Amino acid sequence: MNVPLFSPLQIRSLLLKNRLVMSPMQQYLSPEGLVGAWHLVHLGSRAVGGVGLVITEATAVSPEGRNTLFDTGLWNEAQVAAWRPVVQFVQAQGAKIAVQLWHAGGKGSHAHPAAGFHYLPPAEGGWVTKSASAVALDKQHTSEALTLTEIADLVADFAQAAKRAVQTGFDAIELHAGHGYLFHQFYSALANHRTDAYGGSFENRIRLLVEAVDAIRAVIPDAMPLLVRLSAVDFSDEEHAWHLADSVRLVAVLQQHGVDVVTASAGGFGMPDRAKVVPLYQVPYAEKIKADTGIFTGAVGLITTSEQANALIASGQADLVLLARELLRDPYFALRAATELHADPPVPVPYVRAFPPLTKG
Repeated sequence: MNVPLFSPLQIRSLLLKNRLVMSPMQQYLSPEGLVGAWHLVHLGSRAVGGVGLVITEATAVSPEGRNTLFDTGLWNEAQVAAWRPVVQFVQAQGAKIAVQLWHAGGKGSHAHPAAGFHYLPPAEGGWVTKSASAVALDKQHTSEALTLTEIADLVADFAQAAKRAVQTGFDAIELHAGHGYLFHQFYSALANHRTDAYGGSFENRIRLLVEAVDAIRAVIPDAMPLLVRLSAVDFSDEEHAWHLADSVRLVAVLQQHGVDVVTASAGGFGMPDRAKVVPLYQVPYAEKIKADTGIFTGAVGLITTSEQANALIASGQADLVLLARELLRDPYFALRAATELHADPPVPVPYVRAFPPLTKG
């Protein structure tokens, strides 16, 4: 039976076996930026569970790019070695794996969530955070504005991390450019008050993200997909907030610079109206971006059932369905969804005895 959710998708040289994606989710279990047994089981179990693509949690390109001291990293060779067995295990299950590269910018230097997630000053093991402008993004401290030299260094950090991603064996790279982190701090005028080449006009505010995309495309294979996660809207009524039309305009530029997939999330500097936070509430962002640009899009936001996920693909609203909390609740969502939708479940050989063959006809 032809089930859209379980149809393959080709992105450059990467062939995904289905349209289900594990969304990045921070684990806060990586001192020194090193992944370990938890990540092997956490990411590996979702690959065993049948998703087509696993995207790692946000992985910092430098020590100062982290949100906490326990975020994963890809700024040194020890981290490459730690990631490699995780990558290889995921791939051995027939899934693909992408690393999400990020820099928290002015939202960095926090204590572990279990310790209150408060700002961690340098005297307590934190660091001086840098952003587009000197603003208090977490309401606890004010970041310093990045200099032009520091901006150039940041772009180089992303390129070096991308090289390490290739060295590690990742199948694709995603840039986290949403949720109020560094790239979002530049393209949204709510956080960017600069008056130089990186502030003011739309073209200036997107410049850092475009430069990072160019730097990464220059050092990774042409066949390797490059993804970007955006905050499609700012969830703010302020005059200079970022809107969906801005995201469409940005994505059109990113396409020209070699971006293949955009996941349309939202928020980072504001909160949505809680009455509007309902199943599929963010899907229209992906739908609009896809319709206006033709780029592959990923949909997120309270997608919890196989019927919802399949309908998104069948209707053409998005090309990929990203699941977060639902995959925490059920690592084997893909196997369950295939059974519920009468598709052939992507069952690992050791588990076949629990999944009788479909009745044909």
